[in-house]
Amino acid sequence: MKPPHRVVLLAGPSGSGKSYIAQRTGLPVLCLDDFYKDGDDPTLPRLNGQVDWESPLSWDAAAAVETIARLAQNGKAEVPVYAIGADRRVSTRPFDVAGSPLFVAEGIFAAEIVEECRRRGLLAGAYALRRPRGATFVRRLARDLSEQRKAPRLLIQRGITLLRTEPAVLRRQTGLGAEAARAREVLRRVAGLRAGHP
Repeated sequence: MKPPHRVVLLAGPSGSGKSYIAQRTGLPVLCLDDFYKDGDDPTLPRLNGQVDWESPLSWDAAAAVETIARLAQNGKAEVPVYAIGADRRVSTRPFDVAGSPLFVAEGIFAAEIVEECRRRGLLAGAYALRRPRGATFVRRLARDLSEQRKAPRLLIQRGITLLRTEPAVLRRQTGLGAEAARAREVLRRVAGLRAGHP
């Protein structure tokens, strides 16, 4: 039997505007970045001696899917609150889809769970947000600096690396089942999904 609520997964490169577009859909929004593993988790992947936060293995996909499944079935769940500057979950909070038949789950690793959500009957749609790389670089750097996520030098280095790897990120996300789309197209598709629900 189909669950009473279903998820729209929104992926895309870091800084592409996923959170902003998710909010613009008018649907309840679950932030998948809150499912990162804690910085002292021994299963975290490493690159050149440092934690590789760009790897899907730095993220708890199983916990994200289980939370989405609870939301799809019950309409509410306790979700983690992650402090990126501290590299750990600092609390939990209640999340309620407020009776909406659809909700959005957005994050850089959203595409990693497309197939599992589809298999479990939870998926309404899956998109990878595509924007001009230069605009994404500027938006990401401005966000990270304003939120003081890491030291400025590290943020600039990370931004340049992500600029170079962005095409590969999108290829991976579409290969995992997310449909590449610009912001306007994502909003149009989600509006169509909403119209299909009474």
